[in-house]
Amino acid sequence: MEKIVVNGVDGNFGGMVAQYVQKLVPKEQLIFTAPKEEKLKQFEQDGIECRVADFNSAEKLAAAFKGAQKVLLISMPFVGEKRRQAHKNAVTACVNAGISQIVYTSVLSAGNPLNPSVENVDHGYTEALIQNSGLDYILLRNSLFAEAFTSDYKRAVEAGEKTIEKNMGNGRVWFISRKDAAFAAACALANHLLHREALNINGREPLSYGEFLKIGNKATNHNISYTRKTDAELYEYFDSIGVPRDTDGDFSKSPIKATSEGMVTFGTTVRQGYLDVPVSDFSSLCGRLPISVEEMFEDLNNYLLGERHPTE
Repeated sequence: MEKIVVNGVDGNFGGMVAQYVQKLVPKEQLIFTAPKEEKLKQFEQDGIECRVADFNSAEKLAAAFKGAQKVLLISMPFVGEKRRQAHKNAVTACVNAGISQIVYTSVLSAGNPLNPSVENVDHGYTEALIQNSGLDYILLRNSLFAEAFTSDYKRAVEAGEKTIEKNMGNGRVWFISRKDAAFAAACALANHLLHREALNINGREPLSYGEFLKIGNKATNHNISYTRKTDAELYEYFDSIGVPRDTDGDFSKSPIKATSEGMVTFGTTVRQGYLDVPVSDFSSLCGRLPISVEEMFEDLNNYLLGERHPTE
């Protein structure tokens, strides 16, 4: 019987995958992991095998993966060398544990070395590690999560702001719900037909940020406008409202639960066209259309980022 490891079930994304995969795979085949044992108790009570996973140690991870055939590696919620090392530990552990296939949550255009996003360095590095490891793999190259932008929209409305400042120019994004990206991960884990594949997990249609706001305004009866900013101007704005530049910063007083470095460089990526990829494998993988931006705004409170869940 094939065993499937779902890592990070204590996080926002991993928690969603855990819910979806139980509807696709018998729970006897599942192994859920988290960095701390107390985060696993509910799943254990539901009869799912659970293990503590320490991404700081390839040796400990290999023990957590032992006996499994497939592993979901969810990109770590921090950026830079620390994340690359954690991902390297995971790939090494998969090899040493005899894992057959790894499913990795990457980003669109991660294979393009010219992509200017600070996130792209980590994702491109991890994809290269996986592709040269000898492991079978499914790389899920997700578009930008719409929840980051719906949450910012709601924040602006509640703060009485009339405009939102972005550096995305007129670049287009196929916004995907985080729920859909998690469902795609669950479907990839349940899939036995895909081997050594890189899939684009795109939303339903390409939208500029101005078009995104128009949809939000129509659905919510608000009137938020779009102010185009340069990269430098946007950094200055985020600094002024207390948004940390990187994941080592203090988020306790930040009105946005994301880093300015990530948001600004993703904006540059959008402006330069790297996320306007007119190919989506979502429906082929998942058997349905992705949730539209209209649907998300019409049910806004169910399509927000939520609290940050940093993983040690």
